Amino acid sequence: MSNSDPLAGQIVATDAGWRVPGIANLHSHAFQRAMAGLAEHQTHPEDSFWTWREIMYRFAARMTPESTYAVAAQLYAEMLEAGYTHVCEFHYVHHQPDGTPYADPAAMSRALIAAARDTGIGMTLLPVLYMTGGFDGRELSVRQRRFGHDVDGFVRLLDLLRPQQNASLRVGCAFHSLRAVPETAMREVLSALPADAPVHIHIAEQVGEVQDCLALRNARPVEWLLREFPVDRRWTLVHATHLTGEETRGIAASGATVAICPTTEANLGDGLFPLRDYLQAGGRWGIGSDSHVSVSPVEELRWLEYGQRLVTRHRNIAVLRGSPSVGRTLLAGVLDSAADATGLTPDPQDAVWLDAHAPVLAGATQEDLVDRWLFAGNRPLVRSVRVGGRDVVADGRHVDHEAIARRYGATVRRLLED
Repeated sequence: MSNSDPLAGQIVATDAGWRVPGIANLHSHAFQRAMAGLAEHQTHPEDSFWTWREIMYRFAARMTPESTYAVAAQLYAEMLEAGYTHVCEFHYVHHQPDGTPYADPAAMSRALIAAARDTGIGMTLLPVLYMTGGFDGRELSVRQRRFGHDVDGFVRLLDLLRPQQNASLRVGCAFHSLRAVPETAMREVLSALPADAPVHIHIAEQVGEVQDCLALRNARPVEWLLREFPVDRRWTLVHATHLTGEETRGIAASGATVAICPTTEANLGDGLFPLRDYLQAGGRWGIGSDSHVSVSPVEELRWLEYGQRLVTRHRNIAVLRGSPSVGRTLLAGVLDSAADATGLTPDPQDAVWLDAHAPVLAGATQEDLVDRWLFAGNRPLVRSVRVGGRDVVADGRHVDHEAIARRYGATVRRLLED
């Protein structure tokens, strides 16, 4: 970002309320919304991401195209109500539970596309390549089989989906992680992609992942990726939590985006991204709601800043020279990375209107509005949202809220039946 005001003209007082730009959610696993709150009981004294993953696998095994549509539609409606106008869907539940492809190999992907279309949110669909169970190349476990592809099958899936692209849908590609995709497979897939296709990857999320990479590749995950691949602006590195100073500066220099997911990273006990050092290095970043224990850009951005305050014992961390407002710096950051991370240029007509009559916004100005939106409480302030010329939220609720919620409720009850 330059030191000129990147929000100039994007925050406007109107008769309908304060108009602000919509936010891109850079990392989503839609099905996990239905299990939010169901993993908050101790299963082991050393509970971590790895024990949470066992619960997630059991839940993923129950998903079908029909239930995926119902859960995703509820999630995407909630995103729109919160001020997200685009979602990057990191989709890895591809096949039937035993690993057999559906008659239509793209059935699960199409369910997600339909949910985005019907709710009105913009989508970057990121089908995920998932091949191995660890850096040592072990086979996928029984519970991972429905995630898996070989390279040829994965490229065919992308070819099936790409013709559906339009002004609100982009099909990119995701590698689940370095532990799940061998180097040769990554190279083959990248060579088969359009040159401008967005590429996302989980990386350096847990300490155990870093340790395994060091043991088997003699390099840390981000260190290895930056050395072996031409990482640039079309890449989004998801989490990148555990970095050395050199890795932090390396990502910033590459032009890649880091998708930071503060509420999920906190919920899983993963750690804190080195935000201050990354900002000082000129790094690009965005936010994602990932496992959807929270569906709120306000909470993601607030806790991105608060995590830094807790670890440094100082205030007002996410600022840049010429941008002393934390809220405006945060909002400008997510807007700056959106086009490259999503692969779509945001429509300038897409917008969110905040409730100008909310008590916490009394007397608000263009200069302090975003700080007050992000840091003045938990009452939802989004009143209306327009995406792609379509009004999708009115009076704080998605226009199809009732029908979507009824279908979701019935679906979740079935998913939770023994």
